[in-house]
Amino acid sequence: QVQLVESGGGLVRAGGSLTLSCAASGSFFSINNMGWYRQTPGNQREFIAVITRDGSTNYADSVKGRFTISRDNAKNTVFLQMNSLKPEDTAVYYCNAGVVFTQTRSSAYWGQGTQVTVSS
Repeated sequence: QVQLVESGGGLVRAGGSLTLSCAASGSFFSINNMGWYRQTPGNQREFIAVITRDGSTNYADSVKGRFTISRDNAKNTVFLQMNSLKPEDTAVYYCNAGVVFTQTRSSAYWGQGTQVTVSS
């Protein structure tokens, strides 16, 4: 059983900062890509950022230059540092991880989501 547990969401004023964390636990060999997505009511889940195991990153244009993704492989944890937050960043944020069990078996897992609300 693999679990992704997110933390760090909350209410912040526009221009402020928040850091989200997502820790993976359970029995597995390793984790490949880890990423963050967000979703607002009535909309599809939107890609925010991804980081590979060796630290390569990619960002959505909407957050490039404001958000930074990082990870701690020893702790199976991914972070999302969010700066210069805007009201349009308000959403439920989900982490995603590509969990490897064997050379031939891997699965994607999602966290439960954490609410980020940015007031104007």
